[in-house]
Amino acid sequence: MFKPLSVFIGLRYVRSRHGKGFASFISASSTIGIGLGVMVLILVLSAMNGFERELTKRLLSIVPHGEYIAVTKPIDNWPARVAELEQFEQVTAAAPVIKMGGLLQKGEQLKALEVRAVDIDLETKVSSIDDFISSGSWQQLTGHSLVIGAGIAKKLKVKVGDSVQLILPRMNDNNDTGKTQPFAAPKKRNMNIVAIFDFGGSIDETLAYMPLALGSEIANLGGNVHGLRISVDDVFQAPAIVRDIGQQLDIYVYMNDWTRTQGHVFNDIQLVRTVMFVVMLLVIAVASFNIVSSLFMAVNDKKGDIAILKTMGAKPKTIMLSFVYQGLVNGILGALSGAILGAYLSLNLTEIMRSIESTFNAKFLSADIYFIDFLPTELDSRDVIFTVLSALILSLLATLYPAWRATKIEPAQVLGQGG
Repeated sequence: MFKPLSVFIGLRYVRSRHGKGFASFISASSTIGIGLGVMVLILVLSAMNGFERELTKRLLSIVPHGEYIAVTKPIDNWPARVAELEQFEQVTAAAPVIKMGGLLQKGEQLKALEVRAVDIDLETKVSSIDDFISSGSWQQLTGHSLVIGAGIAKKLKVKVGDSVQLILPRMNDNNDTGKTQPFAAPKKRNMNIVAIFDFGGSIDETLAYMPLALGSEIANLGGNVHGLRISVDDVFQAPAIVRDIGQQLDIYVYMNDWTRTQGHVFNDIQLVRTVMFVVMLLVIAVASFNIVSSLFMAVNDKKGDIAILKTMGAKPKTIMLSFVYQGLVNGILGALSGAILGAYLSLNLTEIMRSIESTFNAKFLSADIYFIDFLPTELDSRDVIFTVLSALILSLLATLYPAWRATKIEPAQVLGQGG
C-alpha cells in the first residue's frame, strides 16, 4: 500500500528541490559526478580489454606460447617430436627452432640481433610472422637469406635485395646446444635480405629469421635442432600447459612460456586495470555521498511534511523509502547517463584518439616502446553491468542514513515549533 505512496512522495520532493538553488546544485553535482565516474570507468576497462586483445592477437602471435630447449644435447629426429607434441589436446601446432646470437653488418654499421633458424612452413603454424611482412616475401626464406625486423633494417639502412654480412660465434663441433669456442674466430656469412617484417616494438630491433637447414649447418647440429616451439589454444593457461607437457617428454629440456619474457606486459595491464578500477570507484563513491548532503537538506526542509504524514498514520518505513527513492533518482540518472556515454565513447575510442593525434600532430603510443601504436578498445557488457550496479549500490548506501534520520523526527516537536 505504501510503496506507491513512497515513490510518489520521493518523486514529488525531487521536483520541488529543483526550485531551490543550492540544493539543486548539490543534487546535480552528485548526478554529474556519478555519471562521469561511471563513464570513465567503462572507458578504462574497455581500453584494458583492448590491450589484452591486442596482446593475444599481435604480440603472442610472434612470441612463442611455449618453448622446449634442449639441456645437454640437441633434439634429434625433430619431425617425430613435432608430431608427438601436436598429439596433445591443448597444442594447436608445433615447430622446430635453432637460436643463435650474432651481429649483422652493412658497411661500417653493426647491429646485435637474435637469429632464429626455422622451417618456413611449420613456423607459420605457430607464428603469424607472415602477416607482418611489410616488404618482400616470407616464402623466399631459402638458401643464404634473412628476414629481418624493420628496426634492424632502419639501423643498417638496408632494404629487400641488399646483401649483408652475418657474424656469428663459432660453435663447438660436439653437437652440444650452442656452446661457443673460446678465442675462436667468428663465422661470417654473406646473406641476402628477402623480407622485412614490421611488427612494432622492440622485436623489430632484435629479431631475424634464417632457413632451418642453414642454421643447423652453421651451428654444427647435423640436422638436429636446439628446441621446439608450440602454440596453445588458451594463451593464459600456457604456463600450466607447458609444464604438464614437458613432464611427459622423454628428453631433458628447459621449459619456457611467454609469461617469462612478455608477462610483464600482461601484469602491467592488470595492474593498471585494478588501480584505475579502485580510483574510479572511489570517485563514484564520493559523488554518491553527495547524496547524503542533499538528502539531509531535503529532510530538514520537509520536517513539517514528515510530521504531518506521521500524524496521518504513515509508517516509518514509508517515510524512509520516500527519501531512499528520492536519493536513488540521482544514482539512476547518473549511472545510466554515464553508462550510455561511456559505451558510446568506448566503441569509438580508437577513432577519437586518432583524430586527436591528427589534430594536435602528437603520438600517444609509440610502436618503438609499446607493441602497438594506437589505443585499442573492446567494450564488454559485463563491465558495463558491473559498473552500473556498483554505482547504484553506492547510491543506495548513501541514502540510508539520511532516510533513517527522517523517521526519527517527532511530529509533536516539529508542529509545536511551528505553532
